Amino acid sequence: QVQLVESGGGLVQAGGSLRLSCAASGIIFSINRMAWYRQDPGKQRELVATITQTGTTTYADSVKGRFTISRDNAKNTVYLQMNSLKPEDTAVYYCNNLHPVTRRPLGSWGQGTQVTVSS
Repeated sequence: QVQLVESGGGLVQAGGSLRLSCAASGIIFSINRMAWYRQDPGKQRELVATITQTGTTTYADSVKGRFTISRDNAKNTVYLQMNSLKPEDTAVYYCNNLHPVTRRPLGSWGQGTQVTVSS
């Protein structure tokens, strides 16, 4: 069974940093495209960043230059380093594995980890 567990969220001031982690099990992690999403109450879930099995990354325009997605295949973990945080980054952050062609999330959505950025 697939398990994706997010952690690392918290409350920070604007301009601060957080590093989120997503620990995966039940998948062949090293060959999966992984992604971070975020969702604020009342809003649609949005794609934040992706990373392929070879390390190629993509980012939403709103986070380019501030966020960095990375992965450690030996630890079956994907990370999201978030710097220069802004109040608009406040959301619940989720990870998932993506279909290699359609790019759609394949796993069920977990609890995520809450990121709150104060002014």
